[in-house]
Amino acid sequence: MALREAGDPADRAVKVVHVHRIRGIGGSERHLLTLLPALRERGLDVRFVGLDDPSGAPEPFYAELGVPFERLAAPRDLDPALAFRLARALLSLRPDIVHTHLVHADVYGVLAPGTRIVSTKHNPDPFRAGAFRFAERALTARASRVIAISEAVRRFCVEQVGLPPAKVVLVPYGLDALPGAWAENPPLDLAFPLLLAVSRLAQQKGLDTAIRALAAVPGATLLVLGEGPERAALESLASSLGVRVLLPGRVGDVAALYRRADLLVHPARWEGFGLAMLEAMLAGKPVVAARAGSAPELVVDGQTGLLVPVDDARALARAVNELLADPERAAELGRAGLERARSEFSVAKMAERTIAVYESVLRQSGHVDS
Repeated sequence: MALREAGDPADRAVKVVHVHRIRGIGGSERHLLTLLPALRERGLDVRFVGLDDPSGAPEPFYAELGVPFERLAAPRDLDPALAFRLARALLSLRPDIVHTHLVHADVYGVLAPGTRIVSTKHNPDPFRAGAFRFAERALTARASRVIAISEAVRRFCVEQVGLPPAKVVLVPYGLDALPGAWAENPPLDLAFPLLLAVSRLAQQKGLDTAIRALAAVPGATLLVLGEGPERAALESLASSLGVRVLLPGRVGDVAALYRRADLLVHPARWEGFGLAMLEAMLAGKPVVAARAGSAPELVVDGQTGLLVPVDDARALARAVNELLADPERAAELGRAGLERARSEFSVAKMAERTIAVYESVLRQSGHVDS
């Protein structure tokens, strides 16, 4: 049954407006592209207000977004005028709940008067545990609930940022299928064994560890899908080690490459959720991941993949070689991962848990009839 405002003679569906700064399509954007249509299908009036960073590539996000949206230019990190424009947009939409995602939306969203705030925390970003934690605590005082996308993020919010435990609830990401193709892939000279990594080219993601491990995986190719500031450094490292690494950037058919790969490597040094691990599981592929952040919540060591210590290239290479040497076991881990993805991380579970958060917020303020 749809979530409804109590006492409304028109039995109006609850209106939720999500706010996020958009630069391109990363993990949090992928989450919104999945979650928002699922909430709408369950009877909520779902809208989106995007804070567009023109230095990125926001257009592909809106091309895929399945709910009504409004776009506000947000070229600067600090922009008092943006706070006014967002407040005006929210005033015209008259939402029952404003749901913010990441720091820019948190800061500008809480300035809108008279709104119930739900804030999703997508990453245990180190800066959040520094001086910014005092600002985040103040922002959270305005929020009715804080959603953490993994238990690792929930612990980080409570233990390192200092957010009140009673406000922080766990709602993991959910996926039912691999990303749909939006274009053909460029020609790629793939060779096997093929190791796949899907992530930003950033220090956080530990791709340098994967490249070092590649030197001990005979004949293997590492295919990395993503863009980021570490491209030149990663290319230089691969050249110096004499290993084969392909960096095609963003491609149009990620699912096809998941299916062609032997396994996924995910050596991230810290991670909020790690959608690539869930996508690999949906593709029936085993995952070899660093035991950091949310990885142990997705990958059951020895059952759906293998976990290794952070920054340990030798251990990563051993785990990869172990699976490449035993294709039957790798296939078994892949099948178990697919079953786990379907049972524990479905879109339906994610949507229902999110709606439960909204119900608790509205019930607390006496404005719900479900």
